[in-house]
Amino acid sequence: MIRYFKGLYMSFGMFCVIPLPKQIWDDKCMNLMLPCFPLVGAVIGALWWGLAEFLVFAGVHIVLASALLAVFPFFITGFLHLDGYMDTSDAVMSRRPLEDKLRILKDPHTGAFAVIMVAALFMLQFAAVYVVVENSQYLIMLIFISVISRCCAALANLCMKPMAQSGYGNMFRQNTGIPHILFLAFILLVSLGLCFWSVGIYGLIVAASVILGFSMAMAYAYKDFKGISGDLIGYSLVLSELCGLFSFAVIGGL
Repeated sequence: MIRYFKGLYMSFGMFCVIPLPKQIWDDKCMNLMLPCFPLVGAVIGALWWGLAEFLVFAGVHIVLASALLAVFPFFITGFLHLDGYMDTSDAVMSRRPLEDKLRILKDPHTGAFAVIMVAALFMLQFAAVYVVVENSQYLIMLIFISVISRCCAALANLCMKPMAQSGYGNMFRQNTGIPHILFLAFILLVSLGLCFWSVGIYGLIVAASVILGFSMAMAYAYKDFKGISGDLIGYSLVLSELCGLFSFAVIGGL
């Protein structure tokens, strides 16, 4: 039980900026960090949902409320996944040979394509959240969007071939196996069930949009790099949540 607690604690310390009482790191528990990733998403999603409910209840102006909710998932993760989105966008959009794309992916400088794509992301995310706040229906789906996107991210890391240059992908795969994958699949199925129980068929549509968005983004990036890395997972996670928000916005307007 202590190992599982350490794995969860380490996952929180790695993947979000929620303050923790102290730093804990145990190499023997690293294989538990990815299975705990959706649980981190549950906390992040609960905070996202709580903030949305508070802003709506307090009558905060819809533009301000939408802006806060649109950037919240990036702030709470310390911009970790957004960094991967920008790096991957810069490399993929360059349309250069694989060697050049790998160099761009690791380049610490911000390229023009990264700036363009992050501007587009913020614009689209704000628009989707604006509609969600305007309708104020099914806000609990923010929790499931956060959990399901991280289930997809963890499963991709465990099931897909990592890039040879990816220390991130190889580090978290050590000493993992079928039980870890089955646990993540179980969490995903439970999340889908709760989506249906909470919102009905609309909840499953939003959940499917998250899964489809992640799958398409990952397939697009994987095709170019012939493997996955932390940057590609961040890229796919960000786009999957955007897809979930868009379907959420459309459903809220029905």
